Amino acid sequence: MLLPGGLLQERDKRAKWNGIPTLLQKLYESSHPNSDLSHSIKGGSEMTGFSFFFFFFLLSAMSFVTEDRKTAQESTFPNTYTFDLFGGVDLLVEILMRPTLTMQKKKPKMNDDLVKDCLSVLYNCCICTEGVTKSLAARDDFVLFLFTLMTNKKTFLQTATLIEDILGVKKEMIQLEGIPNLSGLVQSFDQQQLANFCRILSVTISEPDVGNDDKHTLLAKNAQQKRNASPSRAEVNQVTLLSIPGFIERLCKLATRKVSEATGANFLQELEDWYTWLDNALVLDALMQMATEEPEQSSTESSDESSLATSPLRHRLPQSMKIVHEIMYKVEVLYVLCVLLMGRQRNQVHKMLAEFRLIPGLNNLFDKLIWRKYTVSNHVVHGQNENCDCSPEISFKIQFLRLLQSFSDHHENKYLLLNSQELNELSAISMKANIPEVEALVNTDRSLVCDGKKGLLTRLLTVMKREPPDSSFRFWQARAVESFLRGATSYADQMFLLKRGLLEHILFCIIDSGCTSRDVLQSYFDLLGELMKFNIDAFKRFNKYVNTPEKFQMFLTQINSSLVDSNMLVRCIVLSLDRFESQTEDVKVVEVLSECCLLSYMARVENRLSFLFRLVNIINVQTLTQENVSCLNTSLVILMLARRKAKLPFYLNALREKEYAEKYPGCLLNNFHNLLRFWQRHYLNKDKDSTCLENSSCIPFSYWKETVSVLLGSDRTSLCAIASYIDEPFMDLDRDLLED
Repeated sequence: MLLPGGLLQERDKRAKWNGIPTLLQKLYESSHPNSDLSHSIKGGSEMTGFSFFFFFFLLSAMSFVTEDRKTAQESTFPNTYTFDLFGGVDLLVEILMRPTLTMQKKKPKMNDDLVKDCLSVLYNCCICTEGVTKSLAARDDFVLFLFTLMTNKKTFLQTATLIEDILGVKKEMIQLEGIPNLSGLVQSFDQQQLANFCRILSVTISEPDVGNDDKHTLLAKNAQQKRNASPSRAEVNQVTLLSIPGFIERLCKLATRKVSEATGANFLQELEDWYTWLDNALVLDALMQMATEEPEQSSTESSDESSLATSPLRHRLPQSMKIVHEIMYKVEVLYVLCVLLMGRQRNQVHKMLAEFRLIPGLNNLFDKLIWRKYTVSNHVVHGQNENCDCSPEISFKIQFLRLLQSFSDHHENKYLLLNSQELNELSAISMKANIPEVEALVNTDRSLVCDGKKGLLTRLLTVMKREPPDSSFRFWQARAVESFLRGATSYADQMFLLKRGLLEHILFCIIDSGCTSRDVLQSYFDLLGELMKFNIDAFKRFNKYVNTPEKFQMFLTQINSSLVDSNMLVRCIVLSLDRFESQTEDVKVVEVLSECCLLSYMARVENRLSFLFRLVNIINVQTLTQENVSCLNTSLVILMLARRKAKLPFYLNALREKEYAEKYPGCLLNNFHNLLRFWQRHYLNKDKDSTCLENSSCIPFSYWKETVSVLLGSDRTSLCAIASYIDEPFMDLDRDLLED
């Protein structure tokens, strides 16, 4: 019901509504069918009063947007609050969607400026007034309708900005297949629009972060998978995207296209200055659009409008701004490619990325854009948090490294990271060692590998060794290189990296650099484990670097400071020692076995038992995660190797004695028994890929299963069953801790 004008104006003055209810009332009256506004929609003419309303509202609302974004309250953002309170948001949604509700065959076309104004006001209401974004997100019809507005280049930026904000709070992930003519929409985008569309896509193809540590436990994840056997919405959306013709090819072109470079001593500072006030790729687009488009002047333009159209900003956009613009595009594109690489269609995506030469393209950009050489640090710090890596350059580097990690991990296409000369080097290493070439290397299509003097992996190693000790990139660099080594152990791959000084670099970082970051140390432990596993030359190099008792003690201190972080390296040492002890006919192996301090340390049974005690003690079924489940598998490796040598009873009895010495009889063994029961349910699930365990250990998975079954045997007379070593009063094996 409309309020009388006088009453409304009187209340307006007292409540300080700034005339917004009156303006909304006029807008409502003029928005009826056959009204002035309706005619302006059909005819495309501008409506002076309506444009003035938006100008007034935008001006008053935007004054608050420039402040720090705080909790939206009525007192902080009175104009947007009042606008929403009197139904302004619902009215704008109605006006925008009205052309779709008509029964006419020929749909009326809304004026572009009117659409842009409506979208801009809605966006400002979203960021200024609590609850507006969620209410819009709840309207599926409106969300899907917004995608149809993206076909118009003039309203694309405003539409994309609003959609991104809405999808960020939407409870249920949108189904991309529900968007009208999605394939045609995406194919109609130019490269700039497609890059910005990736910002929206990132929300629709990523599994939502549950935000609760308990939900990240393997127990909870397994239960969740049982409840949701069908593909998730994110997985369905990934399939939808991959079905769009030319989609991946265009993303590869976006990711690898070159940009002109800026030079000069002040470039970094200039880059930072731009970024401090432009923190959104869509805002960057607005500036680029203003700076690059030709002024569209008409004979009716006023002198002020004409001068605005030819303002210096249009023609003096700094070169650095263009580079930041391109970098931020690539961040979004690489993120989408990375998510698709980790999805169920991984092999399909891999095939396309190889075909469209993503890796050679990134290799050509490496020195000029991805990792440019500066005399000052690449690290840009923002705000009060000194650890906040949020600059475009840093985001770009991390996303690039994450992509390399996903691309190389357990996939034969990893050899595309090398060039032809480096592939020949791998072949020569295999020939010299008198071992067959890896099948994946033989099958690599040489026309798809990197160009130039160095491949992408070699370039990465070069910058990795130059990275300062406190660099936030060390973690991601180590992960990317480790992924190249993961899978079935390749002697040639290891030697390729050893010849480039990688082992010495890792040991320097662990022992001599003063690094205290647990994440960085874990990544270096994991990389060292993959680099040294079963490689006698690597252990010889280790002993040459760690050449004093002080250095070795420091190395052990780092390992023992957190077994969750270092247990993969412990596993590597145990497995390698077992392999070398069976090769005593080899003179070099015997020499290294007798001289290497690391192998000698692990050869002492008391040290292996010490690791076993702690590995079993630091985890339980309720706290198992993807990060620490490796501790369980490392403890199993120690016991499997003991079983091979008929020493399993000795190790189990040592666990029992440890319990009594610590005055907690039954504690370790009951816990280990429960962990192994969980292991059976987790790894014997038909959906689980057991090849990772087999490849990383060179122990057949059948032997893993058999050993676990023996350990869980119910016969208390068996010397290899855990139950035999728990005294009756302390038995706690019947309690089922594994139920959902």
